[in-house]
Amino acid sequence: MAGFVAESVARMRLLYNILFPFFLLFSAPFYFWKMCRRGNWRKGFGERFGLRDDALKKELAGQRVMWLHAVSVGEANLCVALVETLREKLDGWTFVVSTTTTTGMGELQAKLPAEVRTFYYPIDLFFCVRQTLDTVEPDAIVLLEAEIWPNLSWQAADRGIPVCLANARLSDRSERGYRRFGFLFKKCFVSLAAVGAQNELDARRLQSIGCREKAVHVTGNLKFDGALSTPEPTVDVSAILQGLGAAADAPVIVAGSTHEGEERLLAEIYLKLKKQHSGLLLVIVPRHFERAQAVGAQLKQTGISFAYRSKLAKDTRADCLVVDSTGELRLFYAAATVVFVGKSLTTHGGQNPIEPAALGKAMVYGPNMQNFRAVTTAFADADAALQVRNAAGLEVGLAALLRDAKRRAEMGRNALGVVEQNQGATRRTTDMIARVLQTLSSDRPD
Repeated sequence: MAGFVAESVARMRLLYNILFPFFLLFSAPFYFWKMCRRGNWRKGFGERFGLRDDALKKELAGQRVMWLHAVSVGEANLCVALVETLREKLDGWTFVVSTTTTTGMGELQAKLPAEVRTFYYPIDLFFCVRQTLDTVEPDAIVLLEAEIWPNLSWQAADRGIPVCLANARLSDRSERGYRRFGFLFKKCFVSLAAVGAQNELDARRLQSIGCREKAVHVTGNLKFDGALSTPEPTVDVSAILQGLGAAADAPVIVAGSTHEGEERLLAEIYLKLKKQHSGLLLVIVPRHFERAQAVGAQLKQTGISFAYRSKLAKDTRADCLVVDSTGELRLFYAAATVVFVGKSLTTHGGQNPIEPAALGKAMVYGPNMQNFRAVTTAFADADAALQVRNAAGLEVGLAALLRDAKRRAEMGRNALGVVEQNQGATRRTTDMIARVLQTLSSDRPD
């Protein structure tokens, strides 16, 4: 029986490594187009194919290396805080961090200490992963959230490298996908040395798709810890808004991480609300800044006057600002009277509502917050946010909050309270990883 299972696994791995290059070939034009739109894609491009870095290999030789992977900007910011606590907890370890996106790389390079090396995550082709592992030679790997790729998982297991999953969550869609391809992914989840789930529901889901019960721990959501940090402001948002013609005390709606279709609805709602609230300003921060031109095309159809953050001039006057830059969302949230959390009205999943909550802001979001179900439940229980069913509900909700300063303040206090009550995930995650490494060290023969 054991021989049959081993043979089946070997065949599955072979089939994956035959078919995945064809999938990559067909999808490459789309992903390459996305990289070009985001810009700055040439630097480090070879790292995505496991291009050997002899200087890095020489630098890491003989070190105890922990490789952490953060997919994009959100995970990169969490990774920065996690690396900081791991460095305090684990003496003698060297840390390297990878990311998938150019925006994630920008965050890592700006915020990590110079001695923490960064590189792009390799495409999950057998030889790309092998070459990266040969270069980095990690003693442990930590993946943030549910970023599981078969070849990395298989090759790490072959080399006896423990892989931990931190801040893990499973959306409805991800769970269905992992179940559908259980023949491919179940072994990957079984092999995980430790899994830090965001909540009990995620813990049960992770166990149901293959994670070993004793490996799963509820560590909480790292986003709560990161939200209370106060980074140095890089721009003067108040000056920007006043430069558009807004009064110092003007009400401001900030729509964060918006997706296709939401910007036009917000502009139409704004034009109605402006009749009731003199001086009202709308700030739209698209989730993907490269969509800015498409957002502008939608706004033009509504008749709203708008300006791009990257093209502001001294005499610019507008009712709406489109923020076509990165890393500034939190600063604009801080200037908001009311916040709308995007990807919740016209599409599914939702974006992170913890960041405006940590700033004590009254916030509104649509019905589609599936990726933050536990978080939105906590906010609902604490009367800390307003969830609406549709665009009409959004208009009513925004109007009510703009009228009622006392209500806004109450919701903001409640939201901040939820964030404060959920601190400690970074410490618990660090302790979990340290226990895994301690166990592995004790199991090694002298």
